[in-house]
Amino acid sequence: MVLASAVPVLLIRGLTREQRHWGQLRPMLAQQLANPVLSFDFAGTGQLWQQRSPCSISALRQSIRAQLQQSPLFYGKVHLVALSLGAMLAADWATQYPREVASLTLINSSARPLSPFYRRLRWQNYLPLLGSMLLTAAQREQLILRLTSAAASSHADMLAKWQLWQQQCPVSTGNALRQLWAASRFRVTPAPRCPVLILSSLGDKLVSPQCATDLANHWQVPHIQHPWAGHDLALDDPLWLCQQLAAFLSQQPGVD
Repeated sequence: MVLASAVPVLLIRGLTREQRHWGQLRPMLAQQLANPVLSFDFAGTGQLWQQRSPCSISALRQSIRAQLQQSPLFYGKVHLVALSLGAMLAADWATQYPREVASLTLINSSARPLSPFYRRLRWQNYLPLLGSMLLTAAQREQLILRLTSAAASSHADMLAKWQLWQQQCPVSTGNALRQLWAASRFRVTPAPRCPVLILSSLGDKLVSPQCATDLANHWQVPHIQHPWAGHDLALDDPLWLCQQLAAFLSQQPGVD
């Protein structure tokens, strides 16, 4: 039996984002839980920015999984907490390696064919995202903040950090497109065998919150909605997110 407090919590970010984009959430969660809190970058982002991003969710997932398997804190089980594209990786992980996943928390995710393409990426964003290819890296980060936050004007300090991180670990256009292609092809997986919590933001301007509702209804699992936050829930209200995660994860027992 592995003690409940020994099972690590692994945070997985989304499209073109790296582990530093979890911001305040990781240290806040580490204070709330006895469990180790980990985060890694998948190929093409963050510390792995020079690698080529795979074009499939399963290959992106394996990029993260390989790093976890090398961690001295991993004893065969992990709690997955994942946002957007990262949630697709986590759902795939729970399907392919169900004995490894102690619980699954998915934030602002979507899957076909449960939700149509114009909800998985709101149609109002098609032109801005297409035009972002012509922007400087700093301008692109500003656009991403506007699309993913419901309180963008209050995050000027974070925007400066995002722009710095993009300079330090630039995500290439090719890697961004490959990640987007992988996300667009993701199909809903069978309902996980482990406990599942789905979280979504009613103020999400990038992905319709109906997508999370569709997934929760399909799997018949709990779903909690934040009343105003944007797609990047960890940025807009890390305290609320931390409270939801701590409440859910503290209920999980030790595992064999």
